[in-house]
Amino acid sequence: MSRKVINNMGRCSQIFQPVNIAPKDAPVKADVSKSYKHMVDAGIIRKASTGMYTLLPLGLRVLEKLTDIVDQEMLKAGAQKILLPALTSEKLWKKTNRLTQAGRELFTLRDRHNNSYVLSPTHEETVTDLISIVGPLSPKSLPLRLYQISSKWRDEMKPRLGFIRGREFIMKDLYTFDAGPEEAKITYDIVNKAYENIFKQIGVPFTKALGSTGIIGGSMSHEYHYSTDVGEDTVLSCSQCDYHVNENATEESICPSCKSSLVKDNTIEVGHTFLLETKYSEPLHATYHSGHGHKPLSMGCYGLGMTRLIAASVEVLSTDQELRWPVALAPYTVCVIPPKAGSKEEIASPHVERICEILSQSNVDFIIDDRTNLTIGNRLIYSRKCGFPFVIVIGKLATGSSPLFEFHDLTSPKREDVSIETLFSFFNNQDTKSTEEIKREATIAS
Repeated sequence: MSRKVINNMGRCSQIFQPVNIAPKDAPVKADVSKSYKHMVDAGIIRKASTGMYTLLPLGLRVLEKLTDIVDQEMLKAGAQKILLPALTSEKLWKKTNRLTQAGRELFTLRDRHNNSYVLSPTHEETVTDLISIVGPLSPKSLPLRLYQISSKWRDEMKPRLGFIRGREFIMKDLYTFDAGPEEAKITYDIVNKAYENIFKQIGVPFTKALGSTGIIGGSMSHEYHYSTDVGEDTVLSCSQCDYHVNENATEESICPSCKSSLVKDNTIEVGHTFLLETKYSEPLHATYHSGHGHKPLSMGCYGLGMTRLIAASVEVLSTDQELRWPVALAPYTVCVIPPKAGSKEEIASPHVERICEILSQSNVDFIIDDRTNLTIGNRLIYSRKCGFPFVIVIGKLATGSSPLFEFHDLTSPKREDVSIETLFSFFNNQDTKSTEEIKREATIAS
């Protein structure tokens, strides 16, 4: 569940959520992924143009939750948050020889004074130029770790699968500056550990693999991947010694450590780290004061595809029929469904307030489906369509002297009928006990 509750309670009646209802006989395109279909159908995102999407209110909540997780880990890693301009002068890209390397994937434009700019897909040149302008840096100011979360652009020839490969995307990019290669390697290890913590908090199984430095450059690179059939990357893995490498970074089919065969797996890359050395600092003159004059800074860069990670998580966890979120990223952790207006169950409506109190006290974000003109069944279908991890229904069983509430865990096919005490225990429990175990504990305690 989210550590930082964002607008703790929501109401379904007030959410802007244009759902997509396709005709039953509508053909399914071959390049449509589960994540794209579910997020469009549920009103999480909306296509604006080819490869570009609007994050609707529920989608933005997911991004804000992910941002909160990332911000916390970057703070622990000693990084400071900044915001760089979207446009970068072409002159800087020419100095690093990347303008021709990137080729037609770059969006470029000219201003009224005929100055040329790159609509940045990444910001190595921009941030290094910043350090060059304010430098040379004092050794006391090192290590320096600066990151941002912002939109990036890449003129993909064939945008596909929604956020998995788009023309505009949101990325967390971190740039680090150290006095030398040994210090830079220490920073590299710290940031990679932070990345592992981020992925563990999200809760989707991931693989860390050796990667190619590619157009970014540098001496070392690691990638973070989610395994899925629609993935466009291939990771080679050894089950004997936990060795993983991107297929494009090796020509071997045998593990170099234990000589076992490597097994292929289709994946989506969601994070990438690079040890850059002086690839950018040298041509752009980003330096620090050493005991022997000014020396170029040793750099690293670290990318995390925020919107891609959201889509990839949905792709891995969802079924063909229903959207599934990691609990840490779900737009709301719990959906509360009150009785239908005018029904026999309406006398149980006062329990809604008590349940809301429990969720608020437990620091759990929740949404009330206050559209009581609809049946409980219709609203339950809606909650599953949106992928809210937990659903609490105040129905027929809540009308008695010992009220019980329907508790639905979307990862489980069965529903459970629980007391108010069990709900309190469940949402305050910090381990991974099952609902059945918590029910037994609550019975013993009472």
